[in-house]
Amino acid sequence: MRLTKEDISSIKACAEKHFGANCVVRLFGSRVDDTRRGGDVDLHIEVEDDALATLSRKIDYLCDLEKEIGERRVDLLLEGPSRKNGYIDAVARETGVQL
Repeated sequence: MRLTKEDISSIKACAEKHFGANCVVRLFGSRVDDTRRGGDVDLHIEVEDDALATLSRKIDYLCDLEKEIGERRVDLLLEGPSRKNGYIDAVARETGVQL
């Protein structure tokens, strides 16, 4: 996994702040593969309540995360109870690494 321990800690702490302590955070995509270079940070976050899976929370999370890990391209998918089992969610669950 091509993230530092500090990056992982920041990703998780920001997720808990914005999406609750019970959220599940996964890294998926090219950053999971140690043999690759570059690439954006693809995150999949599962929340227990649809009220937590809002666009404003997503924006706030991304702003806080940028302050913590610097300016990087981060793609964030939020999965809540009413938006479950989409194709990309399944890919993230199957190929991703829980942080």
